[in-house]
Amino acid sequence: MPNDSRTRFTREDARQWDGIELELDDQAFENGELDLEDRQALRRVAGFSTELEDVTEVEYRRLRLERVVLVGVWTQGTVVDAENSLTELKLLAETAGSEVLEGLIQRRQRPDPATYIGSGKAIELRDIVAATGADTVICDGELTPGQLRQLEEVVKVKVIDRTALILDIFAQHAKSREGKAQVELAQLEYLMPRLRGWGGNLSRQVGGRAVGGVGIGGRGPGETKIELDRRRIRTRMSKLRRQIGEMSTARDTMRTRRRAREVPAVAIAGYTNAGKSSLLNRLTGAGVLVEDALFATLDPTVRRSRTPDGRLFTLADTVGFVRHLPHQLIEAFRSTLEEVADSDLILHVVDGSHPDPESQLAAVREVLGEVDAGDVPEIVVINKADAADPVALTALIAKERDSVVVSARTGAGIDDLMRIIERELPRLDHEVRMLVPYDRGDLISRVHSEGEVLSVEHTADGTVLHARVLPSLLVELDRHAKPVEIVS
Repeated sequence: MPNDSRTRFTREDARQWDGIELELDDQAFENGELDLEDRQALRRVAGFSTELEDVTEVEYRRLRLERVVLVGVWTQGTVVDAENSLTELKLLAETAGSEVLEGLIQRRQRPDPATYIGSGKAIELRDIVAATGADTVICDGELTPGQLRQLEEVVKVKVIDRTALILDIFAQHAKSREGKAQVELAQLEYLMPRLRGWGGNLSRQVGGRAVGGVGIGGRGPGETKIELDRRRIRTRMSKLRRQIGEMSTARDTMRTRRRAREVPAVAIAGYTNAGKSSLLNRLTGAGVLVEDALFATLDPTVRRSRTPDGRLFTLADTVGFVRHLPHQLIEAFRSTLEEVADSDLILHVVDGSHPDPESQLAAVREVLGEVDAGDVPEIVVINKADAADPVALTALIAKERDSVVVSARTGAGIDDLMRIIERELPRLDHEVRMLVPYDRGDLISRVHSEGEVLSVEHTADGTVLHARVLPSLLVELDRHAKPVEIVS
């Protein structure tokens, strides 16, 4: 290449320069030098970890559930009960997107107040975590803030409890605006007493101006960082409660309208993943989400259906329950669970193929009692009969007198269930025989949709209707139709 930078660079010069460049590249590789792309690349060295050793700031980071070790304390019941509880925790962890590496159970009279499993077992757990390469420990119970902190200090990885895991699953599955607000409120209620800092960061006091970024001259007595965070959380919780109250008003309005029309209400309740949404689809053709996962349904769905004799009723699918359901969730979802408390009949769905269906029934009934739904008439619907053990089904039927065995997947037993619903729904109050003029066909239509038609006879003067109706509809019939015979 010419030395004078003002000289024109010709094609021949370019060809010569290309040859020189290729020759230099060959020399660079011969000398062990890397090309430009390799020199600029950032390579990861095997054997180095990017995980923080100090995990005391975990409450301020998003839950990262990838490779987990489960640990439970067995205080009562049999070893089978303890294993079933840990198996359920495994399903919860997998629903949250984790890979479960190990499951450990310790027999104790009560959880250790310091580290949940005791200092010696905590060291053993630390060794297991290191050997498996886990990054999270999930405890099968609700831990106090002190237990969380001290167990993390020993095992050196993230530690969460069953409550935080369930809240995380709810956060993943919430789709509606109301559902998201309810889950966020429950998470904040859980987080509030567990706020903590590291290195004295949250104990530092600042004045009001310093919070806004003012430096020298703006510092002084005031809120500590943790106090500031708590105040912000309380403010957010108040806002969420107002929003949930406003959104529940619309739900109450719809419920009031159904009550005004005196349409009977049936609620589907039960343990998570028992097949409630599948049963709703089978009974109504609703087409709601069906997924073989825990807590696939968070937003309630209300659909219309009819009994075999033509009576209209509503069917509501509700959120699934689980053992030790966090009380924060019960309070946050109280407006949603009112669908169950205000119903005329509860279809209590239980998984007949589960190894311990009786404990599921007990857990659901405990929650129903907390939302004032314990006195609502109940039918136990034993689902998944196609996958259940016949001997276990027989034993469950013997214990649950008001029960019916169905399979939402195959449709077996659905006709029997509909006949039971027809029998258990509140009966219509008045039986009438009236002559309805032909120009009031709307009354005939209402009787078909809201009442129970026993017979219809068309005459020259009008339609003779024999039916059972509710008081509100009886008033309309008395006003516009001529009674032929009333049997009440």
